[in-house]
Amino acid sequence: MRGAALVAVLAATAATTVAAALARAAGVDFEIPDGGAAIPVAGFAVVTGFFSTVGVALAAAFARWSARPADRFLRTALSLTAVSLVPPVASGANTATVAALLGLHLVPAAVMIPALTHGLRTRAARRRVLA
Repeated sequence: MRGAALVAVLAATAATTVAAALARAAGVDFEIPDGGAAIPVAGFAVVTGFFSTVGVALAAAFARWSARPADRFLRTALSLTAVSLVPPVASGANTATVAALLGLHLVPAAVMIPALTHGLRTRAARRRVLA
């Protein structure tokens, strides 16, 4: 699962960064009120890489300490993804920025959650065969 997890982190980071660059090119300013500064495209790469790595750590923890790691991970990841949608909506940014931020939260989730859930299911299946 380690190699696949690394590939998933890199794919999620690349997809999110490209999507952010496309949104910026389409005119989304990514300016958040109260801070006044715009979120740089590189910032999306850093944050996506970090939180994708946190997802890998969660998956590893569930693989080690849960009887049903894939199911636990899936429920946890979907719940955390839903919670992550609250800050963009509450940010007070313009509609284009909020919509883009919501999409940019869903892009890495769409890459990481299926990849890690599949990895956990495959690992559990291998363990059952070997037992």
